[in-house]
Amino acid sequence: MAVVLDIGDGVGALVLYLPAAYRGREIEVSPVGDEARRTHTGVLERRTARGTFCAAVYPALTEGWWRIWGDDPALPSRALIESGAVSEVDWR
Repeated sequence: MAVVLDIGDGVGALVLYLPAAYRGREIEVSPVGDEARRTHTGVLERRTARGTFCAAVYPALTEGWWRIWGDDPALPSRALIESGAVSEVDWR
């Protein structure tokens, strides 16, 4: 499934890589310090020339630190979103 990223001045994207067990779930993120402003996206199986993997893609997040809302406190729970860039976090 193709994804169009809406990144540029003040906006970046996040790709969260997940184990296959997360397929079909929705993972929420919110700006750090503004937990009420949550957004979510579904975890889908993605196919690329390098193989198949599961990921949640957040195509347009304002720059700054974002909290990833998960069940496991041992997993990374924050991502820095930079203007015009794609950040990646791996939960596999």
